[in-house]
Amino acid sequence: MVETRPAGFWIRAAALAIDFAIFLIVKLSFDLLGLRIWGLEAGSSMEFVVALWTFTLVFTAAYTTVLHALFGQTVGKMVVGVRVMVGDDGAPPPFGASFLRYCAYAASLATLGFGYLMAGLRHDKRALHDLIAGTRVERDAGRTLARESQGAAPPPAPGRCAYGFTAGT
Repeated sequence: MVETRPAGFWIRAAALAIDFAIFLIVKLSFDLLGLRIWGLEAGSSMEFVVALWTFTLVFTAAYTTVLHALFGQTVGKMVVGVRVMVGDDGAPPPFGASFLRYCAYAASLATLGFGYLMAGLRHDKRALHDLIAGTRVERDAGRTLARESQGAAPPPAPGRCAYGFTAGT
């Protein structure tokens, strides 16, 4: 069993904000590309707007589903050091559970955001979409261990102070 710690509301919110920034950059890029190819008059047509929003929805679904299924993390989760897991072994969710988790975001939003807020209120830090998909978000144990080993000096040996002197000298 992998020793993990649940990721709280605020660290998950930071990861979501990073992912939303990526979604916005992709959407704006395709807006500009579409306007450049089809001209400004196409930008005001309803078909063009629907096509761009459809592409954005498909992109967000693929981005979220594939990255969660392959690595257990989106780019935002990688930056803040958390990952999505199923089971006790810390494995990333399979594609089906990852896609269900993406679809369940709608349920978290439909409750006026309370589904997301559940991550801050529950002891296990699981949001509504985690409960629906059978997933959980944990702090990345490997990243935490690496950070701890880089930043802290090893404790002094028993009977010695931090500078290497023995007690009483």
